[in-house]
This record gives sequence, C-alpha cells and structure tokens, in this order.
Amino acid sequence: MNMLGNLSENLTNTMKKLVGMSVIDKKTIKEIVKDIQRALIQSDVNIKLVLDLSKKIESRALEEEPPKGITPREYVITIIYEEMVNLLGSEAADLDINDRPYKILFLGLQGSGKTTTIGKLCRYLQKKGFNPAVVCTDTWRPAAYVQLKQLTEEMDVPLYGDPDNKDALDLAQKGLKEFKNRKVIIFDTAGRHKEESDLIAEMDKLDKIISPNEAILVIDGTIGQQAGEQARAFSQATDIGSIIITKLDGSAKGGGAMSAVAETGAPIKFIGTGERIDDFEQFDPERFISRLLGMGDIRSLIEKAEENINEDVAEKTMNNILTGKFTLMDMKNQFDMMNSMGPMQQVLNMIPGMGNKISKETSKMTEDKIEGYKVMMSSMTEEEMLNPKLIKQSRIQRIARGAGVDEDEVKELLKYFNNTKKTMKGLGKRGGRIRGGNMNRMLGHFMNR
Repeated sequence: MNMLGNLSENLTNTMKKLVGMSVIDKKTIKEIVKDIQRALIQSDVNIKLVLDLSKKIESRALEEEPPKGITPREYVITIIYEEMVNLLGSEAADLDINDRPYKILFLGLQGSGKTTTIGKLCRYLQKKGFNPAVVCTDTWRPAAYVQLKQLTEEMDVPLYGDPDNKDALDLAQKGLKEFKNRKVIIFDTAGRHKEESDLIAEMDKLDKIISPNEAILVIDGTIGQQAGEQARAFSQATDIGSIIITKLDGSAKGGGAMSAVAETGAPIKFIGTGERIDDFEQFDPERFISRLLGMGDIRSLIEKAEENINEDVAEKTMNNILTGKFTLMDMKNQFDMMNSMGPMQQVLNMIPGMGNKISKETSKMTEDKIEGYKVMMSSMTEEEMLNPKLIKQSRIQRIARGAGVDEDEVKELLKYFNNTKKTMKGLGKRGGRIRGGNMNRMLGHFMNR
C-alpha cells in the first residue's frame, strides 16, 4: 500500500502533469500550486502550513532563475521537492548506541501502536547487529505482557515482566537488574492520555528510575493534526528524544500528523509503513518526499535489498544469468528475494517512474500469480528445477496434480520461465549490467503478461 494513500497518488499525478506541460509560465505554476494545495488539505495538513508552502513554491518558481543546464520544468520540480522536505523538518539522527546498556523508554497514548512498534524496533535493531531485550512495565492493560511475549518470542528477544505484579516501578527496577549486561533495553510503559495525572506522575518516576538514554513517543498517524498537540503535551511532561509515527500505510490524515509533529520541532526518528514487522524505517524527509512525489528512492531500495537478500544466492543467480544457465531454481530464488523485501507496490514505489505506472490491483494480482508459481515449483523435483527441459507432458500432469492446478497453469509457468530466460540472456550479452530501463522492462514483462 502506498504511504499516505491518496496524498501520494495525488502528488504523483501533479508531478506527471507538470512533466507533460510544454510551457512553464505563471498560469502553469499557479495551476500546479493549486493541485498541491488541494492534495495537502485533503490529507489534513494544517491550512496555514499549506498556504505558507504554496507561497514559497510560487514565489521561488516565478522569481528564481534555473541554474545552467536545468530546464524551467526541472527546476520547478526541484523547488517543490525542496520546500516539501523543509515542511517535514530535518532528519533525526539514528540511535547512537554507545552506552551499555542503552535504555529506551517507550511512551504513547492507548491505541497508538506502541507495543507493535516495540516489536518493529527490535527487528530493526537485530538487523543492525544489536540484540535488544524488553521490559514490560505496563500494569494497566491486562493483555500488554501477553502481546509483548508473543512478539518477542517470534524474534527470540528476551522479555522481563510479571502480569501479577501491579507495581510498574518495581518491574522497571527488576528489569534493569535482569538485563544489566545487555546492549539495549527497551521499556514498554502504560498507554496514557495527557489528562491522566496519575499516569503522567508514574512516567516521571519511571524516568528517574530508568534514567533512559532516549525517550521515544509513539504517535498514531491516523489522528492527523492532533498529533502536534500530543507531541507538545508529552514534551512538557518529559524530555522527548524523538518520535515514531505509526500507521502511515494509506492513512488519509498521515500528512497532517507528520506536518503537525514537524512543526513542534520534535524529531521524527522512525515511521511505521505497514502491518508487517519489517514495515518500519528510519525517517529521512528527503527519501520520504521523493517517494511521495513518485520520484522513487533507489537508496532505500538498495538498503532493503542488502538487509534481505542472501548474497551467495544472489551471486550464484547472477552468474547463471550471465552464463545462460538460468534455471527454475534461480527464478524461484528471485521470487523469494522479492517477497523478502516487502509488498510489491512498496518496492515499486522506490523505483523511479515505476510506482505510479503500476496500480495496487495489478501489484496484488502479480503477487498472487507469483505465489501460485511457487506452489507449482514446490511440486517439482530438484532435477526438474535445475533442468526444466525435462518437464514434458507426463511430468506436467504430475506437477499439476501435486499443486492442485490445471495443466494449462503449469504450461503458463514454463512459458513465463522461457520468456524470462530469453530476457536474462539479453542482459547477459550486454555485460551483465542491469540498467534501470532493462529492470523496468523485466518488471513490465511480468506485470503485463
């Protein structure tokens, strides 16, 4: 799902419209600015902020001369990009984990997605080479410990908590003692409302006992402009080191939440972009706006690939492509690597010019088709996977029965494999360089087949 749903779609369409315009004059600029205003206001961004942004874009676009070598159209796109990045504030530094233990205090309102976000941060830290531990001090919500236990067990993250102990301060002290030799300890606290004075008092006491290196406030992105009030209320009660905004996958009010928080000056450190445990990333305004405007984000795509792709398997597959020995096993490995990087639409949005060309429905159909192909492949023998030429009619019948599909579907898979092999062979002849255009053609080949 696109981050911020309709906002991304509307802004991308505005950029496409701008690229298609033959003349960039005052009328054109005013028209583009109105489109941006409409998109942002529909996404619940504060009207004053929208008007300020509009004035800056319009005045810069009309008054500034494009640098040498840049067309007026390209320069207007650059101005829109720069001003929208400024709207979201500066990039927050990554977690600077030096002290042992590095203690992170999690805060947030009930229903903000705090507990799930702890799980996501644990996975993020594991990928960075850290082995975090979690302490549950939430004594107000009965299911808090159970939910954390479920999350942490799946990731092999140690958890300290006691559902029968109703003393949050005691739990914090015991958790500190339990994990004193760990590199990172994350403390979950009770979800609270800014009006609840007893919980705010508890937060102050926890802060003194834990002495955290960083306090992180979790804010639900679907609440829109109210996010700014939450950030201000919490920062008055304790030192907020940074903020995580959750539920940005398709939220109509996500733009409002992000801009409202940025306006408070509190740094947004991470964002939750989906329901999966890996749908979580360090917030970078430049990358975020780049994707929002449909300009792609190759840097994030490369990082995602590095985190999720087995280098040995990828190298072997590439060698087979270059030497013309591409097999069904290689194709299955490619499918597995694509799946590990996240939902297809999310990955496509990172490729410049691809995200806005492929609809969500087409992406979903493609994902379903790939899953179907993988089921058929699981009914093949290793010998068949490595030497697809062996698969004649009798084997097709057996594979179809084993996968519970029609024989025509197995034939369709083999046809797709042969077409892909030809495409790969063409890339190999060019010296193995997979340029953006070729990559787009490969994806397009699958989407439009």
